[in-house]
Amino acid sequence: MAGLYFEEFNVGQVFRHAVRRTVTEADNVFFSALTHNPAALHLDEEYCRSETEFGQRVVNSAFTLGLMVGISVGDTTLGTTVGNLGWDEVRFPKPVFHGDTLRIESEVLELRASRSRPQNGIVIFQHRAYNQRDEMVAICKRSALMLRRPSA
Repeated sequence: MAGLYFEEFNVGQVFRHAVRRTVTEADNVFFSALTHNPAALHLDEEYCRSETEFGQRVVNSAFTLGLMVGISVGDTTLGTTVGNLGWDEVRFPKPVFHGDTLRIESEVLELRASRSRPQNGIVIFQHRAYNQRDEMVAICKRSALMLRRPSA
């Protein structure tokens, strides 16, 4: 199992995930279509070129959020998470464009035992995404309900 149990996390622990991902036009168009988001900002190159400050399509921020959290899973919660409890303080300080390569860091902000589920603990992560220019493009806090280590 690649993920860590609740007891294996420490406050202040930082994961610099080895997986990086270049975001493609297909990623953006497929994700926007699959989620029924018809915003011209994501789909209409001519509109973006002439009517926006960006001059090109902007990657759907929900895709960026999902990718940021998804890349973190292999090093942190794969097979040891019960479920996500919530995403808070989600911010996108810079846009993501087709061709940007994202790298992700995750930091453990808080740990607490679950009062209602003694076999679980709650880990609060902060996930951060950076583009190839080391500009932060996304940040969020994620609350994950984690398995505790099984007793021997």
